[in-house]
Amino acid sequence: MDRVAITPWHWAGFILCVLIFLALDLGLFHRRAHVVKFKEALAWTAFWFLLAMLFAGAMAYWRGHEDAVQFTAGYVIELSLSLDNVLVIALIFAWFRVPSELQHRLLFLGILGALVMRGVMIAAGVALIHEFAWVLYLFGAFLLFAGIKMLFARKAMIQPEKNLALRFARKLFPVTPDFIGGKFFARLDGRLALTPLALVLLLVETTDLIFAVDSVPAVFSVTRKAFIVFTSNVFAILGLRSLYFLLAGALGYFRYLKIGLSAVLVFIGAKMLLEPHGPSPQWFQIKTPTGISLLVVAVILLVAITLSAVTARREKKAAR
Repeated sequence: MDRVAITPWHWAGFILCVLIFLALDLGLFHRRAHVVKFKEALAWTAFWFLLAMLFAGAMAYWRGHEDAVQFTAGYVIELSLSLDNVLVIALIFAWFRVPSELQHRLLFLGILGALVMRGVMIAAGVALIHEFAWVLYLFGAFLLFAGIKMLFARKAMIQPEKNLALRFARKLFPVTPDFIGGKFFARLDGRLALTPLALVLLLVETTDLIFAVDSVPAVFSVTRKAFIVFTSNVFAILGLRSLYFLLAGALGYFRYLKIGLSAVLVFIGAKMLLEPHGPSPQWFQIKTPTGISLLVVAVILLVAITLSAVTARREKKAAR
């Protein structure tokens, strides 16, 4: 069977499907603000993962095995790097003491902003790579540095007073002292004011932008195809909300996760540095198959999560 060429209609159809799913999510399943419990989060996490795998199957049927493997590898990389984002979001919500029933709406709106920002970054990255293939070496060096820095970084801390976007917003608008339901704006002494909910959303958006600087270049290590890069990013972002509610309360048990994510970034960075990108010496060209990359990333994450779980269980038994 001939490969189906990706056209603007495929892009439009995919984006339309995503918008429909998001509209159903917010307008039907989460119309009323409520606390998302473990079972609900587990069901939604399984749903988004199954949807991503069905999409990979469709890619295999219409585009071939290699494109399906590239999508799956990109999805796994994005999803794994999103775990660190989950930790930071949990710290943001704890810092501002965001009511549990408002957290889903915040994450939903954060996803809409993340889709737009990452779409722009992916388009810029594809255009840049198309014109200057050697820029992939810069991406590889950056990811290698980011992985090493993550390994030796101290525990993540949230300092909203140092966030430039928040400082600028506070200069433009007054801020109400307390949350006002699910409102982002209110009146304070006759002036239009922001609520703490608006500040949290702004901080979540800027945080995702920072994480995108790592995660978007990472997908270019397995594919240069814009449609695959974009769709793998979107599926990972769509699953981020349910993943947050599934793991936020248990992140303390994943003590070796940051080491695992650091190893993933180092591996991806080294892979990009060793692979050929444009004219390069023959001895320097070491091509790693996408399937092998997917396997390495999966093994790294599995080892990190398993070691974390075993250590947590031993400490729990010792405390009895």
